[in-house]
Amino acid sequence: MAETIVTSDQSSTSKLNPARIICHVCQKQFSQYTCPRCNSRYCSLQCYKSHSLRCTESFMKENVVQELQQMQPDEQTKHKMLDILKRFHSEEEMDSLDEDSFEDSSLSEKTVEKIMSGQEINFDDLSLEEKKRFQRAIASGELSKMITPWDPWWSKLSARNIRLSKEGTQLVQPLAEQESVDETESNESSEIPLGPEVPLPPLSRLSSKEPSPLLSVHLVDILYSYCFTLRLYNGDWRSDPIGSVMVLLSVSSVLGQGGQPETALESLSHCLEQVCSPAYRHMGGLQFGLGVIDDVIGLLSLGTPAMVCALCDMHRLIQEGEKEAKSEKARKFRRDEIRSTIKKAERKIYFIMCWVHEQPEEAWSSLAAIITAQKTSAMEFQWSNNTAGKLNNKAQTRGKCLIEEIE
Repeated sequence: MAETIVTSDQSSTSKLNPARIICHVCQKQFSQYTCPRCNSRYCSLQCYKSHSLRCTESFMKENVVQELQQMQPDEQTKHKMLDILKRFHSEEEMDSLDEDSFEDSSLSEKTVEKIMSGQEINFDDLSLEEKKRFQRAIASGELSKMITPWDPWWSKLSARNIRLSKEGTQLVQPLAEQESVDETESNESSEIPLGPEVPLPPLSRLSSKEPSPLLSVHLVDILYSYCFTLRLYNGDWRSDPIGSVMVLLSVSSVLGQGGQPETALESLSHCLEQVCSPAYRHMGGLQFGLGVIDDVIGLLSLGTPAMVCALCDMHRLIQEGEKEAKSEKARKFRRDEIRSTIKKAERKIYFIMCWVHEQPEEAWSSLAAIITAQKTSAMEFQWSNNTAGKLNNKAQTRGKCLIEEIE
């Protein structure tokens, strides 16, 4: 018996007809399914999706809506969802900040090429936008976070073990002793400036006159300017020898102005006045200046060998600055005048280094005690001034007529 085949157009006439019906969509296969919305017959999922977008989209929409209506989240689920949204929002903000910081910190290709090739980068080499970013980084203190604070060499334990020969020269450490020293101590020792390479002459050979009794006061002035300069340059005066020399000459009245302070108080007062000037106020003002006095006391407490090494390091600094002063880099300075001042400072430092080498160790403990007393007096004077100023302000406030009576 032949099987009856009915097309989709004929299917509506007789629903009870058992004959097989051709797919309404592809017209090639027998239909096996019926669309629940339009009752169209189809043979596969592909034909169902293509037979009517209105049917498929509305069917899916109804199913989703019904499913959502049946879902009733509890409080715990709500809190979890809020946490997820907050975390996602915070991650987006962090990503945006990272992108902004990357854009702000990006350098031009020209600057990057110079850095990669090992060339020195100056401020004038930067573009206008890079200069603005650099100045903003300085103002915000961002650059200071990248600099490791310098730990003064005179605060190291190895500074207490400095040994010099009778002539003041650096002693050669025995090989066996070198091998026994651990890595930490050897690194600390390498940070301590070397002593003189040639024997120091006696004072009688340098001058026929008796040394001035004020040399100890002048030593305080010179050591203060040395400690302040190293603090200012974070221990690396070699990065700018001529600039370091200019700082030395500006802080020290003995080296820069030919001053002859007669007391330790006079010497320290001049140094503190320079440190609190607008040129160096950014270092911390009076509080920082008082801290440098502790550096001077620390050097004195180490004794003659440490002070000879400090003065020798200062002498090398002056010599390097003098070399730069002769070059074209110092053209913006008054070259002749500066060279003359540097030369005089070099002779004074060498003379006082020879004088320090001949002094007994007891002299430094006495001088350190005097400076400690002067610092205490300066701190008490500062405290009394601050207290008096506050009381004066309160008195002026009380004396003011806040409400004027009208007659």
